[in-house]
Amino acid sequence: MLKEFTVRTREREQLVDVTAEVRKAVAEAGVQAGTALVFAPHTTAAVTINENADPTVCSDLLQGLRELAPRAQGFYRHSEGNSDAHIKSSLVGASEVVIVENGRLVLGTWQAVYFAEFDGPRSRRLYVKVEGE
Repeated sequence: MLKEFTVRTREREQLVDVTAEVRKAVAEAGVQAGTALVFAPHTTAAVTINENADPTVCSDLLQGLRELAPRAQGFYRHSEGNSDAHIKSSLVGASEVVIVENGRLVLGTWQAVYFAEFDGPRSRRLYVKVEGE
């Protein structure tokens, strides 16, 4: 089953917890054992799994990515002004796969699935493909 969600971001760089939407897709698919592929079809956004208990983890992650790929005018040749967003998207990756067991996502105690925005604010698409038994 393929499910499409809309993710609306409010900031240029933002991590949005989409775990509830992924769980909903798994429940609707009725899959008891399998996988959930979470995919962002954008070149300036990504998907990641990280801690959801302490919000400073998200801000630290974004700050670390800013240091790896700064938003510097004249530094990049891509003329749209969002080259840093393309680099961050490539570093983080466009997708994550989560195991489904007993009809539930297998995530660690502090883990959540995040949509990573690097060129917002925007209205984005997010796909969840659930497969299994």
